[in-house]
Formats: sequence, structure tokens, C-alpha cells
Amino acid sequence: MIIGVLKESHQGERRVALVPQHVPQLVKAGCRIRIEAGAGEAAGYSDGEYREKGADVEKNRSAVVSEADTVLAVRACAANPEAGEADARLLKKGAFFVGSLDPYAPHPSFAALAERGAGAFALELLPRITRAQSMDILSSMANIAGYKAVILAAEALPRIFPMMMTAAGTLVPAKVFVIGAGVAGLQALATARRLGAITSAYDVRAAAKEQVESLGAKFIELPLETGGAEGGGGYAKAMDEDFYRRQRELTAEVLKGSDVVITTAAIPGKKAPVLITADMAAGMPLGSVIVDLAAERGGNCELTRPGETVVHGGVTIMGPVNLAAGVPCHASQLYSRNLTAFLLPLIKDGVLSPPADDEIVTATLVMKDGEYLAPAIRPAG
Repeated sequence: MIIGVLKESHQGERRVALVPQHVPQLVKAGCRIRIEAGAGEAAGYSDGEYREKGADVEKNRSAVVSEADTVLAVRACAANPEAGEADARLLKKGAFFVGSLDPYAPHPSFAALAERGAGAFALELLPRITRAQSMDILSSMANIAGYKAVILAAEALPRIFPMMMTAAGTLVPAKVFVIGAGVAGLQALATARRLGAITSAYDVRAAAKEQVESLGAKFIELPLETGGAEGGGGYAKAMDEDFYRRQRELTAEVLKGSDVVITTAAIPGKKAPVLITADMAAGMPLGSVIVDLAAERGGNCELTRPGETVVHGGVTIMGPVNLAAGVPCHASQLYSRNLTAFLLPLIKDGVLSPPADDEIVTATLVMKDGEYLAPAIRPAG
């Protein structure tokens, strides 16, 4: 089996789907690895390193895609909205894309795969089960995003995070409030605490309290009915607008005493809920910072502009997108480990042979031999 690895073409994407250290595992499983020239350079991995580990380096992108049985990408199909369709039209019959595909709505790239009789695995859809933890690209990248969000906030905040006792007086620590204690939120709490901040967090899921407190942070409890707030796989579920309105009213008081707020509430495939209004942001201390990790899905703050930094009433609102690409070396290392862990159990005698009754396969296989297996990506009509 030939596994092709692409140089990412999405604007600003610096990660690579497979790093050199994981090439030998796939070669040992009977695969031939073909890397598009320069695929790993932005992440710090040279073509020479890939060759040393047993991969072939190919300058022609079209050849990498069209001759591969499986193509690995960080962003493919709808996750690469500008160039995803062009790559999909090169895939041969029976071949697969594997990676992040944004499989929540129809996109021309999925129609192109159907025409080619090809298939795709969308790893965003991995079930949250123990066996899939090593394959979980969302958790891996959320860890990076949570860490990076705190670093951005620390740089933008006009005060330092830790308490300092000096001959000139004592500097009080910054107060960091995290909304959403999932993987990104918990990493943000851990990072902020390591930098010396006083940390607190809120989450609609009652189960998050123990996790927040285990990191030395205070769990903010709001008098809201949250019994149905947890959806499948441990993810937070979208609530109705009345719930979010009441939540905003109660959260406003917490924001008034926070120097940094990091929001992480995103619902896969849907617009992010607005948790912070313009008035709430204006009520924060002068110079405070909001880092909105849901910016790519519209943002948790009413003032967020994806990919931009806005200053409103003396408060800085940052809307970073694709934070993981900002630390491409380690982000690629984690992502590559996820993909390798996903692929190896499916390879039998050098051929990708996904068992039809496997829970992980049925959750992630959105298309096979041109047949739509995920209703969300099927064109209307």
C-alpha cells in the first residue's frame, strides 16, 4: 500500500500529517510512504529526515495524491475549503483520505470523492472510548490550543501573571477565568497556574468540577439547571437560548473580577454559543484580555473577529484561529502519532482493510467507494 503525505495548502497551516519518527512503523507494516517535497519543513522536519527513515520524497503533488492508496493530511476536503476539492479530484478509485475533514455539511470535495469512487475517514468523529484515546486528534490539538491561549494572553496583558514580593512592593497575581473545562480549558488552567495566576473555571458539566479542582483552580458554580448539558462522548451539548441568556447574566459578575478570560465552548459542526456580550466585556477591568478559542466557529464573545485582535472599551479580545499551527513541530508530532495509531490496526498484509463492525471505523468512515456513509455531507436533493 502506498501512503501519500501532502504538504498542507490551507493558508497558515504549518503542520504535517506524518513526522519522520513514525515512518518506520508504517513501513514495517508493509506500506510505502511517499512525502510531497517540503511537506514537513514548516514544522521543522526536512526531506532528508524522511528519506533517512525510509520514505520517498516526491516533488509532484498530483503524483502523491493520484498514486496513493491512502492520503494523510492535516486538513483535507471541507477542512481545506479552497484547495480540498482539487486534491479530491485526483484521488483514485478505492483510495482514502485520512485526517481532519470538517464533515458536518456538504462540500464540493465530498461530491468529487463520490465521483471518483473514493473514500474518506474523518478523525474528528472518533468516539470517546478508551481504545481511541491515542487516535484523538481533537484532544491532541486542544491541548496545544489551551497552552497557546494562555501564552497569548500573558503577552497581551499589561501586568504579569505571578505574585512578586519585591523591595519596591508586592505585585498581586493575575486572575484567569476559563469558560469550558474540556481538554483545552483544562490545559489553559494548568498553564496559567504554572505561570503563577489565580485560576478559576466554569463548565455546564457537573463532572468537570473534580477535574478543575485537581488542577488547583476554583470551580465556579452557577445556579442553573444543567442536567441535560452533557451530550454523547463526554462533550458539552448545545443548550437553548434562554439557558445561555441566564448563564450570561450570572457570568457577568465573575468577569468583573477577572484579568484574563479564555473561552472554549464549541459545538462540533455548529455556530459557537455567545457567552460574553459587548456589555459584559466592557464591564471587565481596564486592560483585561479575552482569548476566544471558539473564534473559528463564530466565537463565544460577541465582539470576536476570527483571526483578529479587537480592543473594545480598554479590553482586548483575541480571536485566534488554528492555534496548533503556531507550534507546528510538537503539534505535528502529536497529530502524526494519532494518525499512526489509527492506521496500524487497520493494515493487514500491507493493505488497508477496515473491519465493517469496528466501532471506530463505523464512526469515522464518512465515505467508501464513492458511497456517502455520513448523512451530514450528502448533497441536498
